[in-house]
Amino acid sequence: MDVPVFRSVNHAGVKMMKLKIWYFLTRPSVRYSIGTLLGAGIVIGVLGWGGFNWALELTNTERFCISCHEMRDNVYQELKKTIHYNNASGVRATCPDCHVPRQWIHKVVRKIYATNQLYHHLLGTLDSKQKFEAHRLELAKYVWATMKATDSRECRNCHTMQAINLEAQSPRARKRHQQALAEHKTCIDCHQGIAHKDVYKAMLKKKEAESEPDFDME
Repeated sequence: MDVPVFRSVNHAGVKMMKLKIWYFLTRPSVRYSIGTLLGAGIVIGVLGWGGFNWALELTNTERFCISCHEMRDNVYQELKKTIHYNNASGVRATCPDCHVPRQWIHKVVRKIYATNQLYHHLLGTLDSKQKFEAHRLELAKYVWATMKATDSRECRNCHTMQAINLEAQSPRARKRHQQALAEHKTCIDCHQGIAHKDVYKAMLKKKEAESEPDFDME
């Protein structure tokens, strides 16, 4: 019979603790003025908001992106060989320029999704070149789908069809862009391998290999 009594006393203690916390948070202060409390709240709010944005921008740099060896040893090395990294104009696109939205709300949403990468980093899902390549097509498809869903939003931070001078392009490029305009295509529909290994071609080769008939007569 002692157990039910103990549970009853414990439940009453928890309830009393909740009431004390609620009373502390809601009762008027007898020690501090409203102005003091309001000022303290504003200072804490500004510091909290500033700290949050500081952390947000800190994680929005190329240095942070390549602090993990999965990125530094694989896709970053590929980026360094492309025109987005090294070109005559001296304009360089970094990881966040292509993969993180500039608009605040979209940026926060992307950061929340990116916590999944931390989870897999701790699991060691991509901790070797072989593992990374094994998941390469899956990762690329996810990025392509994300960019297509946003109409290549990050590409359009620098490139817009309205600003393209078609007459200055080669006949082949001009034809492709005119076709893209007519068919309402987005950047990523044609430029999957623009900054990294062209896994799109690898995907096609894989499909071709899978579709080839097996002539082994044994």
